[in-house]
Amino acid sequence: MGGSPAVLDLRGTPCPVNFIRARLALEPLPPGSWLRIDLDGGEPEQMVTEGLRSEGHTVQRVDPSPFAPGEGVRLLVRRDGG
Repeated sequence: MGGSPAVLDLRGTPCPVNFIRARLALEPLPPGSWLRIDLDGGEPEQMVTEGLRSEGHTVQRVDPSPFAPGEGVRLLVRRDGG
C-alpha cells in the first residue's frame, strides 16, 4: 500500500448514512487508492463492507482492531478501478 490512506471516521454514524458517506469519500480517490474507515462493529460494519464489495471495491478488516472492544472496527478499502 503506497502512501497513507485517506481516513474516514464513521463511528456513531447510523446505517445507511455510514455507507453513503463511505461511497462519497471513495468517489474522488483515484482507482487503486486506499481509504481507511473506522466504524462501529456489528450491523454498520456488515452493511458498509457488503455494500462496498458489491460495488467492486476491496474491503479488508484490520485485525486486531486498534480500538477497545465495543469502540469500533477499522476497515481498509481499495477503490475499484472502474
